[in-house]
Amino acid sequence: MSLHDDAVLVLKNYRHGADGTHRPDDAQEELRSAYLDHLALHPDGMWKACGAGHLTASALVIDPERGKVLLTLHRKLRMWLQMGGHCEPGDATLAAAALREATEESGIDGLTLLAGGPVVLDRHPIPAPCHWHLDVQYAALAPSGAAERISEESLDLRWFAYAEVAGVADSSVVRLMERTRAALDAGR
Repeated sequence: MSLHDDAVLVLKNYRHGADGTHRPDDAQEELRSAYLDHLALHPDGMWKACGAGHLTASALVIDPERGKVLLTLHRKLRMWLQMGGHCEPGDATLAAAALREATEESGIDGLTLLAGGPVVLDRHPIPAPCHWHLDVQYAALAPSGAAERISEESLDLRWFAYAEVAGVADSSVVRLMERTRAALDAGR
């Protein structure tokens, strides 16, 4: 199965609501439909070279035991964000791409994705020629005692308490954190 095929399958099965359950959320359903339409129209829709936009994979690194999330101060954007980025030819699945990005950017070995697939979808504009990132966002659980290492893509890495995230990150990161916490509370 190709990465494109995997993405279609993941998106067809994606039904998560704002409360971390599988109940539909209108905004997420609209994005899910837009992502599927994009992939149907663009066989290259997984890759950065797709001028109409492309899917990306990201993961919020979370330590539920300490009530903290790890954010990266992105080198180019100069914003606190979850780990993530472009899919690569070696990625067999969207989940694998998200886990690879989270591991590379956090420097933490032994991350595991929260069961149940993506937590949230987020579409955001980027400068031309690409125009859009269609981000499929997962959550990655940090192992006990995890020690982060800054990658070349980051200016800084920092653990933030849940209550601190809204003060440093934009609403998309806050939404991802809230939905991750809801998914954890729902027993995913």
